[in-house]
Amino acid sequence: QVQLVESGGGLVQAGGSLRLSCAVSGRTASAYSMGWFRQAPGKEREFAAAISWTGVSTYYADSVKGRFTISRDNAKNTVYLQMNSLKPEDTAVYYCATTGSMRYYNQPNAYAYWGQGTQVTVSS
Repeated sequence: QVQLVESGGGLVQAGGSLRLSCAVSGRTASAYSMGWFRQAPGKEREFAAAISWTGVSTYYADSVKGRFTISRDNAKNTVYLQMNSLKPEDTAVYYCATTGSMRYYNQPNAYAYWGQGTQVTVSS
């Protein structure tokens, strides 16, 4: 069993920054590729970013490309999402998740384990 716990969410003004963390326990984090998804009220869960288990490959949704950076520290079993130049439309609950393959990195169904989510609210 794998447990994921997100942290770092909060309220920030437009243009500000936040760094989300996802701590992985139960299995070695380096065994998994990881993704960040988000879900706004009344909307479907959508892909934000993903990173391979080595950290070499990263992928981003067009809506966050150039503003968000995903990274990982396998020694700490932690994945990060640095979010800069935040916009009100980035407001959502952010979830991290694990996957065994990057083939369908932007599909929620490809991810087996999920955290409980952390709220990010961007005010205008």
